[in-house]
Amino acid sequence: LTQDADARDYWLVCFEEAIDKFVERAIQSQVHHSDAHQRAKIFKEKYLGRLQQLRLHPFAFGSLTVRSLLDMREHCLNEFDFPDPNLQQKRMENEMAIKMLKSRIDALDSMNWEDRQIALVQGLLAGNVFDWGAKEVAKIMESSDFGFADANKRLQARPWLVDNVNEWLARLKGAAHKCAAIFVDNSGMDVVLGVLPFALELLKRKTKVLLCANSKPALNDVTYQELKVLIRKVAAIITEVNDALSSCQLKILDSGQGSPCLDLSRLNLEVAQAMESYGTDLIVLEGMGRAVHTNLNANFKCESIKAAVLKNHWLASRLGGDMFSVIFKYEAP
Repeated sequence: LTQDADARDYWLVCFEEAIDKFVERAIQSQVHHSDAHQRAKIFKEKYLGRLQQLRLHPFAFGSLTVRSLLDMREHCLNEFDFPDPNLQQKRMENEMAIKMLKSRIDALDSMNWEDRQIALVQGLLAGNVFDWGAKEVAKIMESSDFGFADANKRLQARPWLVDNVNEWLARLKGAAHKCAAIFVDNSGMDVVLGVLPFALELLKRKTKVLLCANSKPALNDVTYQELKVLIRKVAAIITEVNDALSSCQLKILDSGQGSPCLDLSRLNLEVAQAMESYGTDLIVLEGMGRAVHTNLNANFKCESIKAAVLKNHWLASRLGGDMFSVIFKYEAP
């Protein structure tokens, strides 16, 4: 953003306009704290001051990127003791999604092989629509009973903006992968109804699956600790998940991240060692932060999937698409 004035101006305004919602959510997360309003007010003043400083001096805090703006907001929230403003929302959405999981799995199991693979990819993407960090989507979710089926209908019709589904299906007709590392994004519908069915299909192929989640809260992203609790609840109702956990074919790992984006140079050592020791030959990056704002053009030595729904008009236009355009980028070295 330091080199692209138009992009810089857009994103600084975007983050400024979003601040009131974050202040509101921060206060709601601590309604029983008498000083919550005051701390939220100071958080807003400090964050807006930082944004104004960046408008005048883009290099003030080093490299300026969407990731650095997202991280700066999380740092400011933590500084004023709002470590997880979305905690209650995440818990509610997780419980709601778990109740829907069995029927989703049953529906997928009733399909023929090819239809199921396409539905799994579409589900991975539909789940990713549920992102409280995307202003346009947050408005939709706040104003209506927006469900998983609704998200599916919002997706761009195929062929997508980046559409490597056919290449992925052709690959699935070959030998199973040894190990897939999936870097998950949002809580609720995303991880439960999107990621888990996709992971289950890989497990059925005898592929080991590593689900990697953030160490610290960021937006409505699921954290490592939350995912551990969530998977135990899922295991109680889905036999295959319970079996995969018991046999260590499914492992939950702490990625070491605390951002909606993903810095692969700063992974937890445990994740890096697990990926190496299990012979990881498939990396799945899910969501705009992990697959578009960062890593869209990253080249890997193994197969990779970058899957995201574009939930920002400006970014979608920049990439040649529109709101709810889809990126499903499958690459083999």
